[in-house]
Amino acid sequence: MTDQLASVRYVVDDVQAAVDFYTGHFGFVVRTNVAPAFADVVRGPLRLLLSGPASSGAKATPADAAAAGRNRIHLIVDDLDAEIDRLRAAGLGFRSDLVSGPGGRQILLADPAGNLVELFQPAGS
Repeated sequence: MTDQLASVRYVVDDVQAAVDFYTGHFGFVVRTNVAPAFADVVRGPLRLLLSGPASSGAKATPADAAAAGRNRIHLIVDDLDAEIDRLRAAGLGFRSDLVSGPGGRQILLADPAGNLVELFQPAGS
């Protein structure tokens, strides 16, 4: 099954907070959780590797690249307005305004470590 998944590694300050964020708000399922060092969660074909400060993944990260970056995971949703309402009701804030373009609409929020998550609703859906 692992060879059928696309994996992304996020370096996080608090592995359990990241697990709670992704499983509690976005439907990810825990595969491995050895917090505080590491966990991986899955949603469809996406495997998100959550590496805490004690993990080998975090230790291999150069100091000048240690902060959360401009890269982000891209999650497609059926009803962006409903997702925004649901997440606001859960106390989450957004890092961008709602943006519309020819391909669809999107909004950004950040996980507890500052890594970006893009919620995207394709045009016509």
